Amino acid sequence: MRCVWLFSLAFASVVLADGPGRITSVSSKTDFALTADPDSKAWKGVAGVFAENGPTGIPSTGHKTEIRSRWTKDNLYLLFICPYKDLYLLPSPSTTTETNKLWDHDVAEVFIGTDLEHIKQYKELQVSPQGEWVDLDIDRENPKPQGGWQWNSGYKVKARLDEANHVWYGEMQIPLKALREKPVQAGDEFRINFYRLQGPPPDRVYVSWQPTGKMNYHVPEAFGRMVFGK
Repeated sequence: MRCVWLFSLAFASVVLADGPGRITSVSSKTDFALTADPDSKAWKGVAGVFAENGPTGIPSTGHKTEIRSRWTKDNLYLLFICPYKDLYLLPSPSTTTETNKLWDHDVAEVFIGTDLEHIKQYKELQVSPQGEWVDLDIDRENPKPQGGWQWNSGYKVKARLDEANHVWYGEMQIPLKALREKPVQAGDEFRINFYRLQGPPPDRVYVSWQPTGKMNYHVPEAFGRMVFGK
């Protein structure tokens, strides 16, 4: 019986282990305007991480995505640099109202978990190449009504499309109080993963930072970590 218990404990620790990826969010003393420009003063010189594989680990050729992060006492900032081959966009985009099921078209996504004990509770936030957005409150054990999309983080997005070079840029400013009541301090860690959905079917491209091992992004056991730097 003891051997079975030890095996079960070891198996649980493997299942709940985070992915190996770590990203550092660089501290900023002041908030800044969203530009979706990696060469802007706020973003220039900030090192990022790269998402370049599909959820099962197969390389997503031609779609290697860079993600950078900064933070202030009030906000978390994310910048996505997204090369593409083909765009798959909504014909009538809205940048003033939330777009449910935005993920059926081109988006960059972040999944953020702040409760290290209840890892199946996390937030999902998206931005499209046209500046559309949707944010969701996810609970995999006790799903929220309508998938949690009626939750409102109060975040802002900015997008910029460079068609000549086949790159689009998406930026987010996420209020930290929408993610966690306790103020964030340098050294704190969130659980996190980054994804993209790109291009028209049937040749849809899937990109993930930490592969999940299956054709499903909602695998919180695979999330990496974000460290809030000094």
